[in-house]
Amino acid sequence: QVQLVESGGGLVQAGGSPRLSCAASGRTFRSYNVGWFRQAPGKEREFVAVISWSDGSTYYADSVQGRFTISRDNTKNTVYLQMNSLKPEDTAVYHCAARQGYCSGYGCYRALQEYDAWGQGTQVTVSS
Repeated sequence: QVQLVESGGGLVQAGGSPRLSCAASGRTFRSYNVGWFRQAPGKEREFVAVISWSDGSTYYADSVQGRFTISRDNTKNTVYLQMNSLKPEDTAVYHCAARQGYCSGYGCYRALQEYDAWGQGTQVTVSS
């Protein structure tokens, strides 16, 4: 199974632009999709963005569209989440996750139960 480790979180001022990293190891990832999810205090974990490991295609939640960019570096086995124009409501624990195979629709990419490997998360706190 693939192992995932997030990094890059911390305390950030509103409007800041940190970049989160998700380092993958353990086995080949050619057929994987790697997604970012976040969970704020008192709220359910929600989908943020996903990328296809093989071709780099992306899909974003409406709440981050235009502000966040997901990308990957296949050489480094790493997926990134570039976050711009951060707001206090972006404060959450950010997790990366991986699923296998292919999705035929957006609902598959957004569904937590589709992902079978999860990182431990990295805290992002946005101050006003």
